[in-house]
Amino acid sequence: AAAAVGATRLAAAEQYVSGPLRAPGGPFLVDSLGRVVILHGVDAVYKYPPYELVPAPGKPWNFDAADAARIAGLGFDVVRLGMTWAGLEPGTAGPNDPAICQTGPPTDPHQWSAAVARAYLERLARTVDLLGRYHVYTLLDMHQDIYSSVFGGEGAPPWAVCTGGVPFIRPPGRWSRAYASPAVDAAFHAFWTNSAAGDLQGQFDRAWTTVATFFRSNRWVLGYDPFNEPFSRSLAAGGDDRFGAELACFYLGSAAAAAPGHPPLACPPADPSVGLLPRLLAADPTHLVFPEPDIFGRRGAGPTTLGPLDLPRVVFNVHVYCGQRNLSGNPTSLGACAAHQAAALAQRAADRAEMASAAQPGGPAWFVSELGATSDTALLQQVTAMADEHLVGWAYWAWKYYGDPTGSADEALVLPDGRYRPTVSVLSQTYAQAVAGTPLSMSFDASTGAFRLVYVPKPAVHAPTVVFVPVALHYPAGYCASVSGGTVVSKPGSSRLLVLNRPSARLVRVDLTASACPGSPR
Repeated sequence: AAAAVGATRLAAAEQYVSGPLRAPGGPFLVDSLGRVVILHGVDAVYKYPPYELVPAPGKPWNFDAADAARIAGLGFDVVRLGMTWAGLEPGTAGPNDPAICQTGPPTDPHQWSAAVARAYLERLARTVDLLGRYHVYTLLDMHQDIYSSVFGGEGAPPWAVCTGGVPFIRPPGRWSRAYASPAVDAAFHAFWTNSAAGDLQGQFDRAWTTVATFFRSNRWVLGYDPFNEPFSRSLAAGGDDRFGAELACFYLGSAAAAAPGHPPLACPPADPSVGLLPRLLAADPTHLVFPEPDIFGRRGAGPTTLGPLDLPRVVFNVHVYCGQRNLSGNPTSLGACAAHQAAALAQRAADRAEMASAAQPGGPAWFVSELGATSDTALLQQVTAMADEHLVGWAYWAWKYYGDPTGSADEALVLPDGRYRPTVSVLSQTYAQAVAGTPLSMSFDASTGAFRLVYVPKPAVHAPTVVFVPVALHYPAGYCASVSGGTVVSKPGSSRLLVLNRPSARLVRVDLTASACPGSPR
C-alpha cells in the first residue's frame, strides 16, 4: 500500500521521460531531472508522395492513434519519423534544368514555396503531437535513398538532380545497386560540392532551418537527423578522406575541423560559409541534432573520418547492419553477422570518444537510429544485446512496410494484417528508460524475461529510475523485482517499475524475473 501511494505522488514528468533532452558530453542523453535516458523505438518512413506519415484514414500513408498506442504499448519511446526535401520543396522544374544545373555562382533557383512547406509541416506536426500524447518522442529524419525518386529512391526533388547529362540506367538486382550508377554519382557530387548554380546546399539548408524554426517549441521533438546515410562513390573508389572532408564541410561550413590524423580540410569553394548544423542550432535553441557519418560507417570497416563536431547539442547518429544478409535482410551466416555487428558497434563507440571537442569534452552522446531490418529473431537478439552492453539506445527499422521502393516487406515489425512478427518478443524489452544515476550495465534475456540494471546513483537526482516492463508479452504470470540500494514505489505488476534511490546507497541493482514474488502479484 505504501508503494502504491508513493507512485500516485510522483508527477507524470517523473514517471515518464518528457521535455527536451540534453547531450552534455559523454555517451548519454539526460532529461530535465538529471536522469540518464536510454531510448528504444522504431523507424517510420513513407517514401512516396506526400512523403510523410500523417493521420489519413484509408490512405497508404495513414499513421493514426492506433499506431501511436501500439508503439507506446510495446515500450518504444521514440519514432524516427521520415520526411523528405521533395516534400518540403517539390518545386516545378525537372531534372537537369539548365538554369539550375549549369556551373556558376550559387543563386536562388526559385523553387521554394513557403506556403507548400508550411502545409507539409502542419500535417507532420499532427503526427508529432499524436505521438507526444502517448509519451513518445519524434526524431525528425530527412530521409533519402539513392538521392531522389528520379533514380528509383526518394529524397531530393527532381529539380535538384544534376547529372551533367549522364543518363541513368538502373542496374538489375537489389535497389541499392543503383548507387553504383554514374548518374547517381554525378547528382551526389553536384550536391556535396554545391557546384550547380541552383545552390543545392543553400536550398537544403533553407528547408531544414524552416523545419527547425517550425518545431522549436514542440516538447515532443527529440531532434533532427540532417541527412540519412550520406553517400559518395569516392567512399568505394579511393578511400574515405575526400568525402569525409566534404561531409564535415556540409555539416560545419567554414568551421569544419579535420579528423584526427588527416590533413586540414579544403571545403568546396561554393559551399555555404555556415554549415547546416550551426544553422539548425541557431534556428532551434533547444533540441538536439543527430548527424550521421558516411553510409559505410554502418558496416564497421574502419573509423569514420567525420572528425570532431565542436558544437553543443550534437548526438553521434549511427546505423548498424550486417553485410552478410540476403535480399530479405536475414543473415546468410548468423555468426558472421554477429561478429560484424559487434565490430561495428565497438568501432562507433571508439569514434564517439574520439569526437571529443571543447563543446563536448567527453565526446558526444550517441544513438543507433537504424538496426535490424530483418525477420530473424536470433540476429535481433544478438544486436540488441550488444546495444545493451554499450548502453546505447536504438530504433528498429521498420515499424511497417509502406510499399518501400528501397526496402523489403520482411523488415516490418507489423504485418499487413496488423499482427506482429515474432521478432516483437525481442524488440519489446524490459529496459531502463530513465536512470537516476550513471548506468554501469543493463541486460535482458527475451527467452526468460530476466532483467538486470546496475548503476551508481546521483544524490542530486530525486526522481525515480523508470524501467519499462512488457507485462503482457513477457510476464503473463507476473514478475518479481528485487532491488538493492533503492525502493520500489510503483504499483505491483505495473508496466512501469519505479525505483527511488536510497540516500545512503553507493550502488543500485535492479533484478527482475518472470515469476510472482511470494505473497505478491509482482
